Amino acid sequence: MDWDVIKDKLDNLLGQGRYGLLRGAMMMLNPVDIANYMKDLDPEKLLLVFRVLPKDMSAEVFSYMDADQRETLVNSIGDAEITSLISEMFVDDAVDFLEELPANAVKRVLQNTDPQTRLIINQFLKYPENSAGSLMTIEYCEFTPDMNVRDALRIIKETGVDKETVYTLYLVDGQRKLLGTIPLHKVLVSSEDTLLSRLVDPGIISVTTLDDQEVVADTVRKYHMLSIPVVDGEGRLVGIITSDDIMDVIEEENTEDFEKMSGLAPAEESYFKTGLFRLAGNRLPWLLILMFTSILSGAIISRFESVLAVNILLSATIPMLMDSGGNCGQQASTLMIRGMALGEVKFRDLPRVLWTEIRVGLIVGVVMSVFTFARLMLLNRAGLDIALVITVSLFATVVLAKGIGCTLPLLAQRVGFDPALAASPLITTLVDASSLFLYFSIATKFIL
Repeated sequence: MDWDVIKDKLDNLLGQGRYGLLRGAMMMLNPVDIANYMKDLDPEKLLLVFRVLPKDMSAEVFSYMDADQRETLVNSIGDAEITSLISEMFVDDAVDFLEELPANAVKRVLQNTDPQTRLIINQFLKYPENSAGSLMTIEYCEFTPDMNVRDALRIIKETGVDKETVYTLYLVDGQRKLLGTIPLHKVLVSSEDTLLSRLVDPGIISVTTLDDQEVVADTVRKYHMLSIPVVDGEGRLVGIITSDDIMDVIEEENTEDFEKMSGLAPAEESYFKTGLFRLAGNRLPWLLILMFTSILSGAIISRFESVLAVNILLSATIPMLMDSGGNCGQQASTLMIRGMALGEVKFRDLPRVLWTEIRVGLIVGVVMSVFTFARLMLLNRAGLDIALVITVSLFATVVLAKGIGCTLPLLAQRVGFDPALAASPLITTLVDASSLFLYFSIATKFIL
């Protein structure tokens, strides 16, 4: 059914006060869709709809709400409801929720949780932001080597409903050191008397609590895992990170890289929730830097005014030359940043990468130069000397831009900077200045 139709139906039931039917209609929906419906409601209706939901469903819907909705509800509901809500949520969702709340609201929530839950949440809150420890959950299926398949299936049936995932079993010894993992399908197809120690996958793939979320995401992506165990410094299992949290990390990191590549400071809020001054502030630093660096291009043009005076066509082709160089550099840098993000390209590969991109630049440069030369001779009726200067400059610019575009991200990572910062804005500025210098140097040599 079309979502607009569903939304209209829910709005009508809510407006008519038919809360029983509203509850039934929402129970037929996915919690994500319910949260999406509730985001457009005013605070009074939001609270009313939230209270209509069953307790177990309300906790799941709550985990998919944005920070503003959650804060509104916390400020509106009673202490008993907060206690019930937190008790129904998975620990990682509860921690994410608390990290987004103001300090006074966090204090109130923690005061209304049981001591054991409060202890666990406080422990999670101590982990550094964007670390594996801050992402993990403790709701997983844990077993010992002496158990057999029968024992495992019994435990899964008894406790699985309260776990984040049951698709992977985690085997630990008496000191809770991780011995390995077992996919659920192995357990299901094995005889009941088979010991779990015989089903463990070879090799232990895990991350530590202090590993950065990017490392976690790369590991999960590399090994195609549904979840990944998190261990402490001594190899003891302390939690797991599931694929849904990894997807959030990947989206967050991709968004951050996209913003940096566009010369923007990373934004913490969505577009419509970010104030005008914050939006402007996120853009101004790089704009100011690039504005002042463009002075270099202006200085180069001013220095070679005598060359431009020879033929107006030399001035007219400057935008084409700079744009072509910037585009070529951007293409190379984008490929490098993607390769680095996927672990395909390392700094040690710089000579190989540079050799590849230079050869690509030679091919691209020849093709672009041939078309440019033909256009100048046939359409612009340029002299042979002018046409040669422009096409040779274009060829050199393309090759140079490819070299700069593939080199800067690798060098940035080497010295500890985010490779995304070396993308579009900086590369474009460097290529513009370099292409102009090449252009006028060639023109000076062959025309004047």
